[in-house]
Amino acid sequence: MSRPNVVVILADDMGFSDLGCYGGEVDTPAVDQLAERGVRFANFYATPRCSPSRASLLTGLHPHQTGIGVLTNDDRPRGYPGNLNRNCVTLAEVLREAGYATALCGKWHLSSDMWNANDAWPTRRGFDHYFGTLTGCGSFFWPGTLTRGEQSAEHEPLGREFYYTDAISDEAQRFVQRHVHDAPEQPFFLYLAYTAPHWPLHALEEDIDKYEGTFDAGWDELRERRLERLVQLGLLPPDTQLSDRDPSRPAWADEPDKEWQLARMRAYAAQIDRMDQGIARLLATLDETGVRDDTIVVFLSDNGASDEDLPKVELERFRKRHDILRVTTRDGKPVHIGNTVHVTPGAEDTYASYGRAWANLSTTPFRYYKRWVHEGGIATPMVVSWPAGGLAEGDVVRAPFQLTDVLPTIIDATGAEYPDSYAGHTIPPAEGRSMLPALTGADQEAVPLFWEHTGNVAVRRGRWKLVREYGDPWELYDLETDRTELVDLAPEHPEIVQELATAHEKWADRVGVIPWEETLAIYQARGEGDMEAAG
Repeated sequence: MSRPNVVVILADDMGFSDLGCYGGEVDTPAVDQLAERGVRFANFYATPRCSPSRASLLTGLHPHQTGIGVLTNDDRPRGYPGNLNRNCVTLAEVLREAGYATALCGKWHLSSDMWNANDAWPTRRGFDHYFGTLTGCGSFFWPGTLTRGEQSAEHEPLGREFYYTDAISDEAQRFVQRHVHDAPEQPFFLYLAYTAPHWPLHALEEDIDKYEGTFDAGWDELRERRLERLVQLGLLPPDTQLSDRDPSRPAWADEPDKEWQLARMRAYAAQIDRMDQGIARLLATLDETGVRDDTIVVFLSDNGASDEDLPKVELERFRKRHDILRVTTRDGKPVHIGNTVHVTPGAEDTYASYGRAWANLSTTPFRYYKRWVHEGGIATPMVVSWPAGGLAEGDVVRAPFQLTDVLPTIIDATGAEYPDSYAGHTIPPAEGRSMLPALTGADQEAVPLFWEHTGNVAVRRGRWKLVREYGDPWELYDLETDRTELVDLAPEHPEIVQELATAHEKWADRVGVIPWEETLAIYQARGEGDMEAAG
C-alpha cells in the first residue's frame, strides 16, 4: 500500500467563522471544497498564540515542553528559551525518517535567533526545502527575515511584483511539481504556513475591490447572520446564543467612521481570499500530478482572531523592529504606521490592523480573541480531506480535539514511527491521540484538554470547561448547552471547579508551565512591563 502525501496548511490569526464553510462572507471556494470532500471539526482547538501553536502542531507536545511558552523571546535562565528545543521531534523529522521528502513554505516563528542559522531553524528540524520568514509577521510586499534554505532572500522582492502570500503558494506548487516529476514513488510532506490574514493589512487592490458592499451591514448584523449560518451548517447547535458585542466597541449604527472601518474589513477579507486562491492552485497541481486522492490535506488557523491595535508599543520602539516592520517601501516612500482614519489600509506604504470590532465578527459567536483561552481565542476551523482515506466526507466531527492530536493522526495515517529518542536526546511521548477514528465516522471518547498562555488557563473535560483570565476568578461553563460561555456555573458546582483546577495544576507541573508571575518578575527586573513580557 502506498503511503499518503501530507499537506498541512496553516492560516495566521484567522477567526473561527471567517471561512465560507464556517459561515463567513469571505469567498473561500478552495477550502470550502476541501470541506465538501472531507471533514470539518466543530470543536477543534489551537493555543491562543502563533508560536506556541506552531510548536504544538509540529511536535505533538504542549508548547511549554518545547521551549516555546510565550513567543520567541529568550528569557533564560529563569524563563522560557523561546527556541524549539531538542527535547522534541518535529513531524518533518519523523516523516523524513520514514522516507518522506519534506518542505516548508511560509512562516516559521520558532527560533529566538532569526539571523544566524541554528538548531531551531527549519532546515535543522527536518525540512529538506525551506522558503519563508523566520519572524512572526511583517510586510507582505517586502517581508523581513525572508529566507531560502539558510540564506537571506530579502533581495528577492526587489525590482519586481511580489506579494508574500502568492510567493508562498507559488513555491509550494513548484515543490510538488518538481518532486512528483523527479521522485514519483517518494511521498512528501508539505507544510504551508501563510502569514495571512495577520496584520499588517496588506492586500492587492483587485482583491479588496471584490468586497465592495460585502460588509456594509456592519458588525452587529453580520454577527447575527454568521451565527445563523453556523447553525445551518451543523457546526453549532440550534440553541446557541450569540455573545454580546464587545462592550468596548460601539454599535455599528453609532460608528462615526464607517467608510474607513469598511476599508479595514475589505483588506482583511482580501488577505484570506488571496490565500484561498493560492490553495486552489495547489489543489489543482495535486490533481494535475495525479496525487490528490492519496494526499491528506489539513487546514486550520493558529489561534483566534487578533484584536491587536497598531503600533503595539510606542512608535519609536516599534520602528526598531526591523524583522517585522519596513519603515519605507521598496521604492523609498515612508510607511504610515498605525490605525488612523486618514490612511486607507492595503497598500505597501501602510501598516495597520483591522481592530477589535471586526475581530469580534471573526470570532462569532464567541467572546475574546487571540491570547485568551476563552473560546474566541482558541477555537479554530479545522478541515481534513483525504479522498482515498475512507473519511466520512461532508461530516462534522463534534468531539473536542486540539493541536497535540495532529501529529499522532498523521503518524497513524502514514505508518511512520514516533521515536523514543532522536539526535541523541530522549523524546517524551506525544501528548495527543490519533483522530482517524473520528475522521472515518466512529465515535471517540473525549479526553481532558489543557491550555496556559500568559497566565490565562483553561481545561476542558467533556462538556465542562474551566477557564480563568489571569488575575480573575475561575469560570465554569457547560459547553454542550453554552458554547459561547455566557452563563458561569462555578458558584453552582464548586466540586467540579476544584476537581478541574487540581487536574490543571497537575498538568501544568508535568509539562513545565512557568508561573506567569515569574515571567513578569523577569521583565520587571529588566525595567520592562507586562506588555513586553507578553510579547
